[in-house]
Order: sequence, then C-alpha cells, then structure tokens
Amino acid sequence: MAESFSHKWGQIIGNLIQEFIRDRLQEISAQHGLYLDYQRKREARTSKKVTWQDRYGNSHDLDYVLERGGTEATRGLPAAFIETAWRRYTKHSRNKAQEIEGALVPLADTYNHLHPFLGAILAGVFTQGSIAQLQSKGFKILYLKYDSIIRAFAGVGINASFDETTPEAEFQNKISQYNNLSVQDITHIKNQLISLEKAHLDDFINILEHSFSRLVQGVTVTVLHGLPEPKATIKEAIEYFHNYLETQPSIAPASKYEIDIRYNNGDIIHAIFHRKAEAIEFLETFA
Repeated sequence: MAESFSHKWGQIIGNLIQEFIRDRLQEISAQHGLYLDYQRKREARTSKKVTWQDRYGNSHDLDYVLERGGTEATRGLPAAFIETAWRRYTKHSRNKAQEIEGALVPLADTYNHLHPFLGAILAGVFTQGSIAQLQSKGFKILYLKYDSIIRAFAGVGINASFDETTPEAEFQNKISQYNNLSVQDITHIKNQLISLEKAHLDDFINILEHSFSRLVQGVTVTVLHGLPEPKATIKEAIEYFHNYLETQPSIAPASKYEIDIRYNNGDIIHAIFHRKAEAIEFLETFA
C-alpha cells in the first residue's frame, strides 16, 4: 500500500524538528566536551539505533544521549537522556508521554548514581496533562507549539497547517513546495522557530547546561578491605560482630571502591566498583 501524502507531510515536519533539535544539542555538546549520540552508524555499537539497557535487562531505543567520555569507538557515561516527539492531535499525546516515560525512567533508575538529565522535547499539540505527567517524573520539558511551527513554515511561503479534513491533494502540494526549498530556506524555518520559541528554548538549554556545569566541591574515596564471613544464623552473625576487633590490621585484599562526588548545588554522585581500573576510568570522565 502506497504511503499517504498526509503521513509523508507529518514525517517531513517531524524530521525537520529532529534536525532543529540535533543542531542545538550538537552545539551544547561541543561547548561542554560531551559526545552526542543519535541514530546513525557508530563504531561503538553494531546497530544504527541508540539502544541502552536498564538494570532489569530491558533494552530501550532512544533519540539522543549525551555522554561523558564517549567517542566514536567507545560508549561513555550518560550525562543526559533526551527524547523528542511530534504530534498533531491531542488524542495521541498521552500515549506518547507514557512511551517516553517507559523508556527513560528505568534508565534514570539504572544510572541514578550519575544523576543524568532527563529531557523531553515535545512539538505540535500536547495536552497539559501529558506534559504534567512527564514533569512529575523529573523530566524537563521543551514544548514547541503547533502555531509556532506553522508560523515558521509560513516564513518561506508554505501553509503547513492541516487537520483530519485536509484533502490529499493539498498535502501533495505542501510536499512539492517543501521539496523545492533551498538549504537557506530550511535554515530560515529553523531560525524562525528559534525566534518564536526563544524564551522556552533558552530556559530548557539553561537547565540542561546547568546540569553539566556543576562544580565539584569534593571527592571522597573509600577502599574497603575484607573477606566474606558466611554465617548460618542471625545469632551467629551478631556474635561475630560482638567479637570483631575494629582496630585489628587487615591483610585482606581490597574488595570494592566507593566514590562520592559532591557538587556545589547539593548533588551527590555515589558509585561502587570492584576493580580499581574501573574506579579510575569513572573518575577520569569527570576530569
């Protein structure tokens, strides 16, 4: 079955918004020394998809991940998870909000020791209920309103608006007009969108950048030595602690490394490693 012109027009708007968002995130990543991952070929993974796994073994395909220490060949530590969505009708907005929540909340839980930024960039028409639902889960929201998108397209002479009664022939005309745009015209649409949504865009970027620019106040490193002491009963365990001499020297090897990084905004990143090399690698991503 051939793709409808209405569906194709929706994809064109969605793809342009994705480009618009990616341009902004590329700039922010470069300024803060982060690696921006999005759907494309990358040596660090076998698929074009940006897939991360939560602590329960579930895989989630994502739009954008900003990584500390990431390179083309090596996946870094997540500094931000950001999902995007374009919807024309409110009847689809609640389901999309739930989909975003279902993907990112388990990952935020898995990487809670890193305090990753959770962002949702919503474009088009979303209910206040769907936005509030995401905000209640700790998401920072950038909402690009449908009217702003229509006005941005109008700047290059295209009436981008549509509803469920718009005929296919009108969609076909919109697509033809868009395909004849120059690179400068596309850039003009993006710049118009920046101008129309500048206040909201600036607020979102400021919050995102603030999460990257926290200053480290101190680092506490605890190296734990000891060997497991299996006990058959609670009584035996209590007796062991009563008899344990805390001042005795230990020749046991290091069993794990605990790290607390304290920031000037009150955030604390707590991490535990069983290998010294992993602890060092972790700290180097913040250096």
